[in-house]
Amino acid sequence: MRLLYIWLLALLSGFALLPTTSQATHVRAGEITTRRISQTSLTYEITFTAYYDEIRGRDAAREGDEYTICFGDGTSQLVRRQPPVFINGRTSSINVYRVVHTYPAANPYTISVTVPNRNNETKNLPAPSEAIFFYVSSTILISNNLGQNSTPIMLNPPLDSARVGQRFCHNPAAFDVDGDSLAYRLSVPKEGLEIVCPRFRDIPGYQSPTRFSRTSETGGTPTFQIDSRTGELCWDAPGEEGQFNFAFIVEEWRNGVLIGEITRDMQIIVVDNPNRRPRINPLPDLCVEAGTLINQPITATDPDGQRVIITAFGGVFNVGQDGQPLPAGELIAPQYAQLANGNTPINQPGTATFRWQTNCNQIREAPYDVTFKVNDVPPRGTTSLVSFQTLRIQVVGPSVKNLTARPTATATGRAIQLSWDPYTCGRAGTTIAIYRKEGCTDIPLDPCQTGLAASTGYQEIARVPLTATSYVDTSALRRGVSYSYRLVAQYPDGSSTITDGVIDQASLNGGQSIASNQACLELPLLAPVMTQVTVDSTRDTNGQITVRWSRPIGLNPGDLPGPYQYRLQRATGLDAQDFATIATINTSLLPNPDTVFVDRGTPSAPLNTQANPYRYRVEFFYTSTAGQLTRLDVTEAASSVRLTTRPANRQVSLSWQANTPWANTNQTHLIFRSRSGPNGPFNQIAEVSVQGPDSFTYVDDGTDRLAADGNTSRTLSADSSYCYRVMTRGRYADARLAGLGLLINYSQVSCATPADTTRPCPPSLRLDSLDCASLSPESGCNQTSFTNQLAWTPTQGPTCDPNIATYRIYYARYQPDTLGLLTSVAAPTTSFSHSSLTTVAGCYYVTAVSQRGLESRPSNLVCNQACPYFALPNVFTPNGDGKNDTFRPMRCERFVERVELVVYNRWGAKVFESSGPTVNWDGRTSDGQELPSGLYYYQATVYYAVLERNAAPSVIKGWVQIIRGGGA
Repeated sequence: MRLLYIWLLALLSGFALLPTTSQATHVRAGEITTRRISQTSLTYEITFTAYYDEIRGRDAAREGDEYTICFGDGTSQLVRRQPPVFINGRTSSINVYRVVHTYPAANPYTISVTVPNRNNETKNLPAPSEAIFFYVSSTILISNNLGQNSTPIMLNPPLDSARVGQRFCHNPAAFDVDGDSLAYRLSVPKEGLEIVCPRFRDIPGYQSPTRFSRTSETGGTPTFQIDSRTGELCWDAPGEEGQFNFAFIVEEWRNGVLIGEITRDMQIIVVDNPNRRPRINPLPDLCVEAGTLINQPITATDPDGQRVIITAFGGVFNVGQDGQPLPAGELIAPQYAQLANGNTPINQPGTATFRWQTNCNQIREAPYDVTFKVNDVPPRGTTSLVSFQTLRIQVVGPSVKNLTARPTATATGRAIQLSWDPYTCGRAGTTIAIYRKEGCTDIPLDPCQTGLAASTGYQEIARVPLTATSYVDTSALRRGVSYSYRLVAQYPDGSSTITDGVIDQASLNGGQSIASNQACLELPLLAPVMTQVTVDSTRDTNGQITVRWSRPIGLNPGDLPGPYQYRLQRATGLDAQDFATIATINTSLLPNPDTVFVDRGTPSAPLNTQANPYRYRVEFFYTSTAGQLTRLDVTEAASSVRLTTRPANRQVSLSWQANTPWANTNQTHLIFRSRSGPNGPFNQIAEVSVQGPDSFTYVDDGTDRLAADGNTSRTLSADSSYCYRVMTRGRYADARLAGLGLLINYSQVSCATPADTTRPCPPSLRLDSLDCASLSPESGCNQTSFTNQLAWTPTQGPTCDPNIATYRIYYARYQPDTLGLLTSVAAPTTSFSHSSLTTVAGCYYVTAVSQRGLESRPSNLVCNQACPYFALPNVFTPNGDGKNDTFRPMRCERFVERVELVVYNRWGAKVFESSGPTVNWDGRTSDGQELPSGLYYYQATVYYAVLERNAAPSVIKGWVQIIRGGGA
């Protein structure tokens, strides 16, 4: 019966009829992997690895010599099996089907295979599970932009045993030879629907393993999940014994792009016996420099006291799933890792030693994952149980060694010579990046941190070839400043390359090395030092600035031959570089006070200190042995302090800046103010603690906060101008310049007139509105024009401007429409008549406008509502006597916009309708036919001119009697 059932199922499902036997059950697990084997063509080695049951499905396993692999490009091939490898005491076998295929173009391709039949008696698949055709697939993305690529391989066979009530975990030990990032997610096992080329679907009736669980190992809710980072798949915990299949997907990512997926369909057998699973002690993540020898103990225990067997899986061993070594360099370049004391029963607690001599070929950005597995060794007849731990190893590039820095001379006179040992851990394309920062503070770096983060203060200034061992830094070096340097090897990005079908690991390097040691140097002070640039006089012509500088502190008499000379240079602007010499001063190197120069410009080029800041520097010359004046060095440039004033509401905002080699931060600056104009007198009004680059500011509200030289506090007026001057204090950070003390400088004078943004207070508005309840039906009778009377009262407050020039009246016919400007009236008028209205309905507010043209906020909103009225009689006599000849509203109507009238006779037929501003029916039909005397019914829909736009109309229903032949 079983054979007949399988045959019928295959026929109904559209399968090609295949030979089957009563032992057709055999496929336990499998996956498809690929490997790019050509640098010049899209040629891949494709491997389908299947795991067969060698107990119940031995005969079927023997018959599985060839299966069709579909390449995803519309082609397929029948592929023969390599000799099987038996594992797990010959209860299972690893069967490899390998083929080479060349793809026509760069595209995504899904490679797949279908095998009849799965294992029978798999509990979470619909019975009979042997009738379900096994199906797996892998997707690869061939892209010209992503370089060479091979899919990850899984080095741990997908066959394990678990125990009822105990947490079970499996790790596939996936390894990606290109160092791409891997991610894991659960999937549903698939069923093939045909052999060539297969259609497939999720297996109908597949059940999650948790359906066969009662509780977790600790008594909580059972779970079945996979760690997306490590690939560890755990079922916590099986609830009954039996055979179970499930699937998961390994995603391969590069540069944020998903470039491949592999599906592994795997099987476990759950037993119910008293054996408890062994444990591996937790393992730390490791980070080592290439060249480090790793000796990591792996310790396992068994709660039942049984011996344990520790095994390991990972690309670092260069060993396949069958435990056999792979061709040299297939997964990593040698040396390969080893597991001492592993793969053999040992007494517990048992320890095996993971040993790996790393080298430069193994540097990569992605870590290496090594999966350790422990089996217990129970008595004969009891199923062995397993546990896993993953060791994650980051192999980083070693640092450049023995970096030193020393001063040197170049044509510009300012340089630092860097030297280091030859770097031996790079490959073609590797460069050395040179980083620099100011100051000698040595920032501790994480031993696994590669490169230099921006937070360290370092910035890259140059990059040199791998073969370089020195560099001369001349870029924007400042005298008296300490500079620190570090080097980082920068490896070329890219995936593996292929030579003669073998992956070359030497190109796998990516990212950066660990930073070198820090080398710091203070440049000698061979130039004068700027100490002051202060503005003495602020004028558009004939301004004046005093400039001071010191002698070259690091130069002693006799170091260089004299005589010596200073050349003072000036440029216009805070950051200007177009320096021109304005003075030449001969000097000696004897101890002397600072050199002073008062710059007044020239008649042809006067100083405009009112409009411009100025920048100064000093060149220093000595006399060479040939008797020629030769420039030794030049000072850092220093600018004058530039003050900017901006008007605010009865305030003046001040900000100032200077471009100087000394720091003006962490000092107290002084603010001076004159109420009498730019020529003073100036009073000190405030002190400002300047702590950072954003604190060179002050807001003057008229208060004198330092009254020792006279209290000048009073509110700033928008009718007056105020002038300011700032005194800055600064200091050099270099300890060698500490003797120069505080450096005092004054800004130019800057004047400003405060603004006045004070607005009037909003008025208080009232409106003479209708009292609808008090109106009689005759009130407003036949009135077609209306007037709204508005009146308001000005209000005052301590922050309001009382000087009102006009009032603005805003109006909207409907509520809640936006009010628009209706009109303005000049103060002191406080009332307005809004006349010639067709209705009193509408809303108003009023604003006050100051003499400076500033408008207040709106007053309170007031609205007037109409009092509509409309009534119809119940008889009229259309006999032409001029009395009661038409059907029209009684007495009068009020605020009516439109009336829609429909009249019906007593049989319900419509005889008349009209629409207009009122009702005036003469007793005729709509087409002019005179209607006879009698009773008629009407419906009047009345629309009123009220406050609400689109207000609902009033619907009036009633009857009216037409009487002809006499008056009414």
